[in-house]
Amino acid sequence: MLTEAQRQEAAEAILQAEQSRIVCPQPSKTWPEMTLEDAYDVQRRWAEARVADGAKIVGRKIGLTSRAMQQASKMTEPDYGVILDDALFRDGARIKAGTFIKPRLEVELAFVMGADLIGAGCQVHDVLRATEYVTPALEIIDYRTEVPRQIVDTIADNAAYGAIVLGGRPVRPFDVDLRWLGATLSQNGNIEETGLSAGVMGHPAAGLAWLVNKLAAQGDGLKKGDIVLGGSFTRPVDIRSGDVIFADYGPLGAIGVSFE
Repeated sequence: MLTEAQRQEAAEAILQAEQSRIVCPQPSKTWPEMTLEDAYDVQRRWAEARVADGAKIVGRKIGLTSRAMQQASKMTEPDYGVILDDALFRDGARIKAGTFIKPRLEVELAFVMGADLIGAGCQVHDVLRATEYVTPALEIIDYRTEVPRQIVDTIADNAAYGAIVLGGRPVRPFDVDLRWLGATLSQNGNIEETGLSAGVMGHPAAGLAWLVNKLAAQGDGLKKGDIVLGGSFTRPVDIRSGDVIFADYGPLGAIGVSFE
């Protein structure tokens, strides 16, 4: 367990790395005794600093939702971070690749909450009832720490969140079978990845149910209007300046974005 001063020092190091675009040493390397509780508190301090600097928290992201990623990270459950409004883009955006250190991109679904969802015992059907609509989304992931990383490093680093791109056609959660939504991801005209949303814990809303139960222990939860990234159903694709990305979700439309 870290001291308050050590947690603050870790948060400030990650914030400085984000601002300078130069990775910092892994917190777990500096403090091998670091716990998951420490890591989430470092994340909270980082987010508070970003908010104090003018950003606004507009939702949550969930990571490590696939079994393969959990095994690779030696975790038995997902992790989570926050979404900030100054890293929120729309379909057709031209994004400066230099905003990030080493960006990668994943295909996901975003849930936009139509009602508060708070309390233990949350199930998938509770998530669907509280969701206003589901829409295609791309997550840009970016790490501010050196490698190799432990799970506590990733959590402290806001679960590697870089940015989110929203687009496509929103749908109400009961109008489609969310498990069977698929997508192809093209990079510069070549299809690099395909995936099915059932790859996210069997149902893309399952991660949100997990998150609500996790936050309940803190007296927190999801709020009306929150954007929640449910987790990737493709592997991450490296992004460079000059790349043109096109994610085709079939009946849910597509997202196109370019990097300069």
